[in-house]
Amino acid sequence: MADNRIWHNRLLDNLQRALAGDVAGEVVRIETHISTVLLAGDYAYKIKKPIDLGFLDFSTLERRYFCCQEEVRLNGRLAPSIYLGVVPVTGSLDNPSLEGQGETIDYAVRMRRFSQSGLLSNQLDTLDSGLIDNLALVLAQFHAGIARATESQSFGEPQKVLFPMQQNFDQIRALIEGTQEREQLARLQSWTVARFGELEDVLLQRKKKGFVRECHGDLHLGNIALEDGKPIIFDGIEFNPDLRWIDTMSELAFLLMDLEENGRPELAQRLLNRYLEACGDFDGMCLLRFYQVYRAMVRAKVAAIRLTQPDLLEQQRLELQAEFDAYLRRASGYTRPNSPALIITHGLSGSGKSTVTADLLMNIPAIRLRSDIERKRLAGLAPRADSGSALGNGIYSADFTEKTYQRLLELSGRLLQAGFVVIVDATLLKLGQRRWFRELAAQHGVPFLILHFVVPEAELRHRIERRVTQGEGVSEAGLAVLDVQLKGAEPIGVDEQSQVLEIRPEQPLEVAEVKRRLICRSD
Repeated sequence: MADNRIWHNRLLDNLQRALAGDVAGEVVRIETHISTVLLAGDYAYKIKKPIDLGFLDFSTLERRYFCCQEEVRLNGRLAPSIYLGVVPVTGSLDNPSLEGQGETIDYAVRMRRFSQSGLLSNQLDTLDSGLIDNLALVLAQFHAGIARATESQSFGEPQKVLFPMQQNFDQIRALIEGTQEREQLARLQSWTVARFGELEDVLLQRKKKGFVRECHGDLHLGNIALEDGKPIIFDGIEFNPDLRWIDTMSELAFLLMDLEENGRPELAQRLLNRYLEACGDFDGMCLLRFYQVYRAMVRAKVAAIRLTQPDLLEQQRLELQAEFDAYLRRASGYTRPNSPALIITHGLSGSGKSTVTADLLMNIPAIRLRSDIERKRLAGLAPRADSGSALGNGIYSADFTEKTYQRLLELSGRLLQAGFVVIVDATLLKLGQRRWFRELAAQHGVPFLILHFVVPEAELRHRIERRVTQGEGVSEAGLAVLDVQLKGAEPIGVDEQSQVLEIRPEQPLEVAEVKRRLICRSD
């Protein structure tokens, strides 16, 4: 292994010098734990290190060539403008060149160079809701269109899911010496094995339902670039099919974990909810924490491997140790029990329910269920599609409305069981409808809160007219719908008063009060 690293470093030293004579500007060298990248002129050349780490094997020229080809194929799905092809490194160890004369001694992936400052990991302070919404949609559409594991393939089988998790623990244990770290590692491994036992049947069902797919496999902020305001996802896993043929929820869990670890939990919340709105995979939420622990341990392992590099400066070593410790803490945090709760909205169309609950999601870790979206999903329609339904007919008939609310109840129950705070964004104008959710909260023994929206009728009409004119949002409710709602709405009952938090235009929602209500009712 040491000899291979020496050979690789010598090759890259000489290739870097050779490229420096061919391009304008400095040739920049970037090291990862498995590859070296040379930034030269308009291009980047990625050369794999001749190593075998168990979960990847780049030890032979043939393996490196195959993996280079796979890298171009797989990343062409999300970043075709970046991955340009595979080129041979020719010549000799002391006099190498790209696509020159002589024997092929290695291979490089040629990429279009882009600014490292554009990586989302370098843009943490400038990330905003619009970019996160775009990213969620890109990811949901990618997952919808990629290949799915067949029954004859072993990908996604429960033991295949557990194996890399156990491998992480074993490999990290071989790299660390501290007693406290080893004890923490043992606790995390015990939790993982126990949770796996609880979820084994779910994992089987996930594969049967087609959620094990050929994903990106390494989706974190450092593998997403921002160009012209749009996210470009690159550097997916090519070296191990088992690490990319995974549950789509495992993929999502990695990015959510990374946002949280980098101090942007509110954007993780937004991404999660926008993704779920786009794809409707609420059943996968019971797996989220399980996969977030796994993903935190993947990052801890990377830090542990890099700590073994002999040429580290002391400051680099301290930073990597801090990174390793932080990911262990992050993984441990995901093993702690959640505090589920159920929040519903009550208000006429145009009263601001979706706007207020969207803001609430940025402050409270919750999953939002929107009746407008789930109604259309039941009908096989996209969120912004026009159903063509007349008032009181089609997807807005009484029967379909009840079907929609039953679906919201069903999803709420599953999410509460999985340990999440649930926000149901719907008009819920009937006492009976609200009672269904209150009883559901009682069945699960969780806090229950009604967000009661009170807006003057004239303001409601103005908002709806503006929404219809501008084509905003996913709701199809117009003034005719509002008229029907005004006639049929049933006011808050006496037995509901203690669970109501009133919201008016002049009295906006106070997040602290929501948290206080939920905490008080959970004691």
